Amino acid sequence: MNSSPPRSLTLIGAGLAGSLLAILLSRRGWKVTVYERRGDPRIKGYESGRSINLALAERGRHALRAAGAEEAVMERAVMMRGRMVHPPGAPAQLQRYGRDDSEVIWSIHRADLNITLLRLAEEAGATVHFHRRLHTVDFESNYARFIDDRDDQPHDIHFESLVGADGAGSALRAAMNRKSVLGERIEFLDHSYKELEIPPTPDGGFRIEANALHIWPRGRYMCIALPNAEGTFTVTLFLPNEGKPSFATTNSGAEAEALFAQDFPDALPLIPDLREDWEAHPPGLLGTLYLDRWYLGGRAVLLGDAAHAMVPFHGQGMNCAFEDCVALAEALDAHDDLACAYALFQTRRHANAYAIQQMALENYLEMRDRVDDPDFLLQRELEQALQARWPTVFVPHYTMVTFLRTPYAVALSRSEIQREILVEATRGRSSLEGIDWTALERVVHERLTPLPGAH
Repeated sequence: MNSSPPRSLTLIGAGLAGSLLAILLSRRGWKVTVYERRGDPRIKGYESGRSINLALAERGRHALRAAGAEEAVMERAVMMRGRMVHPPGAPAQLQRYGRDDSEVIWSIHRADLNITLLRLAEEAGATVHFHRRLHTVDFESNYARFIDDRDDQPHDIHFESLVGADGAGSALRAAMNRKSVLGERIEFLDHSYKELEIPPTPDGGFRIEANALHIWPRGRYMCIALPNAEGTFTVTLFLPNEGKPSFATTNSGAEAEALFAQDFPDALPLIPDLREDWEAHPPGLLGTLYLDRWYLGGRAVLLGDAAHAMVPFHGQGMNCAFEDCVALAEALDAHDDLACAYALFQTRRHANAYAIQQMALENYLEMRDRVDDPDFLLQRELEQALQARWPTVFVPHYTMVTFLRTPYAVALSRSEIQREILVEATRGRSSLEGIDWTALERVVHERLTPLPGAH
């Protein structure tokens, strides 16, 4: 091994991934300094244009355990057993995510989580500077300039290496790309989103089932609601950018109210501030960021949304970013040379990031268009039956992604095979009656091998 350089890293971004990475590295003996363009959320309130709800799954919980942060985070998490599907003109139905309450996901408030991780990062020894927006980077001389937007004052620092955890609009990525082309491309979805809120009942309770992710699927568009610990739900409406209905035809609060009255009539009474919230918040863009390269030698590396932003429809953006943090910390354990560590990190994570990006895009179609489709429901019934018969071989897609830590690329390839089996076995059927289980067993075991970690 090469002689060890000073174990010092400068992190850009004190959001979720930056704060978690600061904990992991500080506890390993690194001198960690974090620069964040926003103010301290513990002092001046949480500034965020991002969704205030996140779905925490096993990958994220594993990373939190590695950082000693799980217990503090889970105190404010709300269990979600499955999707509560609200079809038009029919009663809501719960579609469980897993086999029982050991296989659930957790709704967590972004601000609560960020504040908890920031506190733990500082307790672990990291230094965090707020109101420091990355302005320019000189990679030859290892100097970076930050600007305090309150007074436009510059702050220049010398760094050993930079880690970009500064989100989809990463300033470090832009600086790296100016130095050496990273192969960046962004594909925007032809849909955007708008956030609303269901308040608690007068006594502080939940107005609808608390332990579920609610979905109102409507084909080309949908509405979802995730619970918060204080009894509220964060509601997100996803609409096309053009057409009818769309954000092009739904501009005012009154038009939004009319849309809900027509397409989401059971949700409308739950959102008393719909008009005001609609007009207060612009639609949010949805896109996928692809990079060919995440690092510049040993000078800089990107992770999380800064390297591979994805659409939110699998609830894996944060979980994937947290998995990145653990992988980068482990790569730094394995190599004293930073360039080698960053190369190893990219090798381990690049294909997996691409796989979850594709699965997130695919999950949007499922959520808005298929969760109330009879063919889909029959395939789901068969999937559960096959899992019950051969639990280590036929492992549902959602289980691999959410309840296990199966590499995303493996989950994607196995899911494609399993979908073919499900479609073929249910074609032309309205029930599972009469299925040839012996023939199906042969097909399953010919095409799939036991999955490590499944049980």
